[in-house]
Amino acid sequence: MVHTTQCCILMGCLCLFYPWSQVCEWREPEELAALLDLELRENGEPQHQLLQRIRDVAKYSVKTNHPRFFNQLFAGVDYHALTGRFLTEALNTSQYTYEVAPVFVLMEDEVLSKLRSLVGWAEGDGIFCPGGTMSNMYAMNVARYRAFPEVKLKGMWSLPRLAVFTSQQSHYSVMKAAAFQGIGTENVFKVKVDDRGCMIPEDLGETIELAKSQGAVPFFVHATSGTTVQGAFDPLEPIADICDRQGLWMHVDVTDSVTWNPHKMMLTGLQCSAILLKDTTHLLKHCHSADAKYLFQQDKFYDTSLDTGDKSIQCGRKVDCLKLWLMWKAVGSKGLEERVDRAFTHTRYLVEEMKRREGFELIGKPLFVNVCFWFIPPSLRGKENSPDYNDRLSKVAPVIKERMMKQGTMMLGYQPQGGRVNFFRMIVISPQLSHQDMTFCLNEIERLGNDL
Repeated sequence: MVHTTQCCILMGCLCLFYPWSQVCEWREPEELAALLDLELRENGEPQHQLLQRIRDVAKYSVKTNHPRFFNQLFAGVDYHALTGRFLTEALNTSQYTYEVAPVFVLMEDEVLSKLRSLVGWAEGDGIFCPGGTMSNMYAMNVARYRAFPEVKLKGMWSLPRLAVFTSQQSHYSVMKAAAFQGIGTENVFKVKVDDRGCMIPEDLGETIELAKSQGAVPFFVHATSGTTVQGAFDPLEPIADICDRQGLWMHVDVTDSVTWNPHKMMLTGLQCSAILLKDTTHLLKHCHSADAKYLFQQDKFYDTSLDTGDKSIQCGRKVDCLKLWLMWKAVGSKGLEERVDRAFTHTRYLVEEMKRREGFELIGKPLFVNVCFWFIPPSLRGKENSPDYNDRLSKVAPVIKERMMKQGTMMLGYQPQGGRVNFFRMIVISPQLSHQDMTFCLNEIERLGNDL
């Protein structure tokens, strides 16, 4: 029975990596629900039927490890990290005390220390969080606690109106954090960006003064290194100078805290996100601790400073360090560096290919691995001055996206932004990616869109 179950699971996992599989097998929701037979019943099913269930799950799921998946800021697979993910699930522990997770408490500390050293901090603090959004929330919460420690006991009623600052192109998690923590989205002040999508420091200074004139108290500036759409990098040094003068916490998504998401370009697999702090005064613990006596006894037989659970707003916390640690052990820092270099090489190749083709219009020179562009079908070329040009162009990307999804050939995203109508965003990070795949993508866009 055990052998059969193991084979069943293994075969299901291998289904995910067939090189000839499509990126997706699109089905409408009603049809997909019927195909999967999702109903849960009183009696169990035999192994051969479970194997078919696993095959179906793999078949109808999006293959984010496929080299032609360009849709998100995560893609591809690292098999060392995948092994770490399997082992994490098998060991099934919660990372809050040394007694329950001795290996992973020490491992997390080492990995966080390495990440901080790459940021440039010899000392500091940090913790792995369930995603980048939560890491950003941690940063905002700790910043508020540092400025107003009484908030932990007395709540928001004891505080003035607080103001958060972020760029017009920052991640929407900043708005979520402000709403979740009771600060309010109306108190998130959006700072203007330049044509590349980078925050304009001069406007940050002016926006801070505007918030003050409205009676708000600035406390937190969220900058970004690699925005979601354009991959823009905010100018950190002038922003840091403003934060220093104003006494504000600066978070980078580098003076106070950093969110780092290895589940993206580092390929650890979802989820793997860390909040890193320069602070050495245990702000994370002071801000979030609840002194649970059944977990964090102070008379334990080992050093209780190893118990990290009070840094977290969670109780049960999944082990997210093993997959990153095992991958890093396997390929080393040099191997990770080579992956990044390869992604930038692919990005440059893709940009040059687009420049050689009629109908592809880049939205500026990429600053990162995000290649943003319009595809102009033949019917719209040379008609930029037509009054309905933008309206017609805005409909091109959604139609091409629908066609590629229903045919399963590839996936890339699109969006409007600012005054720009819908354009494609192609993320070039998969280690399985080849020049042939990128050429295929451009050919496929032409095939799917030339009749529009």
